[in-house]
Amino acid sequence: MEARALKSALGVYCGVFLLFLYGPMVILAILSFQGPNGGPQFPIVQWSTYWYRHLLELTPGSRVSYLPVGDSLLRSLALAVMTTIVSTVLGVITGEAFRTRFKGSGPVFYLIILGMMVPGVLVGLGMALVANMIGIDRTWWGTAFVLHVVYTYPFAFLVMLAIFNRFDRSVEEASLSLGVSPAQTFRRVTFPMIFPGVLSAMLFAFTLSYDEFARTLFTSGRELTLPLAIYGTFSVEIYPNIFAFGVLTTLFSFTLLGIYALLMLRAVSRQRSFKGQEEEA
Repeated sequence: MEARALKSALGVYCGVFLLFLYGPMVILAILSFQGPNGGPQFPIVQWSTYWYRHLLELTPGSRVSYLPVGDSLLRSLALAVMTTIVSTVLGVITGEAFRTRFKGSGPVFYLIILGMMVPGVLVGLGMALVANMIGIDRTWWGTAFVLHVVYTYPFAFLVMLAIFNRFDRSVEEASLSLGVSPAQTFRRVTFPMIFPGVLSAMLFAFTLSYDEFARTLFTSGRELTLPLAIYGTFSVEIYPNIFAFGVLTTLFSFTLLGIYALLMLRAVSRQRSFKGQEEEA
């Protein structure tokens, strides 16, 4: 009886937790279907897709200005892609280096992790002050990009460190013993086996960079990224078009997760086939 009661209590707790976690997203999705005269609150005045059409600038002018997501969205996507590439490459290289102990590995490890521990506002403000002191223009592709890499690189590194810690060295040793060069061994043997971890590191870096606000606030300059543009537009009053944009952004995120899942399944199947061929040999 006690075990059954405990399971029931844990089930209720998980249900309440999931409701607390995803409830705001459901409310946001419902409010996005307000009519043109509705606002960001209940009750629903009129069910309509007006704010989605307003977001795409398919409606005539109204009291609400169009959401400035065009250029800022492209900047955020470009910045996230740049950050993903650099952080993932650095994470793979550093994870490979930490497979063997070397002098000073402890301080280097904590120095890398420091990038994810320091508050973003302080780092952004410090970067802005340094840029002003040495006369460097603050841009989203320059100073903001550097801080995004400093922030996301530790996450990619930790993911790859966990992957390499579970890696079977005997496969690489067998390849090297057959006369294959280290570069070809990494490309043909190591990388296919760590590819699921690389995908995870890329997903972490892209997600963290895409919606980063604090580190971008002081370093992006005049050209704003998407979080800054949305904050500047709705710092006074919120309209349902931001809810419509949130729904579309969520669908975009689910699409990325779907692509990630398909690539992960493909990588896992390739690993299983590779292990099967290895056992047959």
